[in-house]
Amino acid sequence: MDLINLFMLAAPLVMLVAIGGVRVGTRLGLPALLLFLLVGIILGESGFGFEFDDAVIAQGLGYAALTLILAEGGLSTKWEDIRPTIGLAAVLATVGVLVTIGLMTVIGHYALGLPLILALLFGAVNAGTDAAAVFSVLRGIPLPARVRSTLEGESGLNDAPTVLIVAAATAAAVGEPQPGGIPGVAVLIMAQLVGGIMLGIALGALGVFVLRRFALPAAGLYPIAALAWAVLAYGVATQISVSGFAAVYICAMFLGNGRLPHRHATQAFAEGTGWLAQIGLFVMLGMLASPSRITWDIILLGLVAGLFLTFVVRPVAVVLCAVWFRIPWREQAFLSWAGLRGAVPIILATVPMAAHLDDADRLFDVVLVFVIAYTAIQAPSLPWVARKLGLVDDGETTAVIFEPAPMDEQRADLFKVKLTGASHLAGTTLELLDLPDNADISLVIREDTVFVPDGATVLQAHDELLVVAPADHREAVESCFHRHLGGPEHGDGR
Repeated sequence: MDLINLFMLAAPLVMLVAIGGVRVGTRLGLPALLLFLLVGIILGESGFGFEFDDAVIAQGLGYAALTLILAEGGLSTKWEDIRPTIGLAAVLATVGVLVTIGLMTVIGHYALGLPLILALLFGAVNAGTDAAAVFSVLRGIPLPARVRSTLEGESGLNDAPTVLIVAAATAAAVGEPQPGGIPGVAVLIMAQLVGGIMLGIALGALGVFVLRRFALPAAGLYPIAALAWAVLAYGVATQISVSGFAAVYICAMFLGNGRLPHRHATQAFAEGTGWLAQIGLFVMLGMLASPSRITWDIILLGLVAGLFLTFVVRPVAVVLCAVWFRIPWREQAFLSWAGLRGAVPIILATVPMAAHLDDADRLFDVVLVFVIAYTAIQAPSLPWVARKLGLVDDGETTAVIFEPAPMDEQRADLFKVKLTGASHLAGTTLELLDLPDNADISLVIREDTVFVPDGATVLQAHDELLVVAPADHREAVESCFHRHLGGPEHGDGR
């Protein structure tokens, strides 16, 4: 009990310090993820002396945290945004990963003098962009939907192949290669990736069907149910030997776009859970780090390897993948610079450590230096780079926010419809909305005033409307508002 009580004291203190770091990092222009990592290093062996050196536990906890982060990313991904870019995102997450691994293996071995297997593993663990870094940094920049969704889709999809490749390369390095050689590994990875995607689609569609048809007794249960269902996809995938990361991201994306009740609350809950996972993950990885092992040659190697990866390999991979999609050069340049690495490379660097591979500690330290240095450079510069490339879209906003809430056993829904400052409905009278039969706007909330409207009521920006409609009229109600916005891009149902 004493140990549990001490944990209950220390854990919230660390969490509050880390949350405070988010505010400090925002003001200083630094990514909060690096501040979380610093907190872990301060708590570790070189700071307060809390020792944590179990790579196996770190790998397991890292995978669990990444599952929650991917679930949050999927739940908040808009299908109408990612649909036009899913092809490019998928190619970057597969072909781009292979190009990165191949080039970094050659550069690491012949230019940097690394042993071949260490060069291969360095390329593999750093091949994928990091979902935690991309989701937390990019969503604060008003980018065009195509650019943002390409990067988010890539980071959500590329964890699956990189994890499988790192595991296969580590097994081969310790004398346990996959039967069939490289062709056998390629077939296995492809089968696991496709299997994870298909499982995510199946469970996501089933989750939408179930959660839309069962009224739960408390609104707070819907976010928990949605997140639990997404994580369930990862658990099922691991039991049938397909990619859990692909399954959880695809399943969460189906749930996030499935017109579920209390979607806004679900996304807010998932975002909070994602932040909790990120904080715990980076603090843990900081504690796993050993600053006493990081010598000047490790720092130099990490900086030089990162230089090749950031300024040569990533741009080449993006160009080779994007050339088939006729992506403008400005967007290609931003996609190249915004290939953020974060927690995922550090987590994957624990895989060789857990397998007791020679030089695995050295690989971990080089990856740590690379991630810290280049995340600190790239992340704060992204808004500036986006503006210089003419990609900032200050008008990128949601004009209407829908919040449907089932009324338990009654076959009716209560909608809360909020007009943002960008809404074209401002200045429109209610009689022009042409709501479906039996649907009614019962209240308008305007600043501190609440009143019952009539047909002549003129809507204003930031108004909140309470709309009651039969449950089977939900889509008709949303379509009614969308029609008056000049197109579906202004109303994503969130």
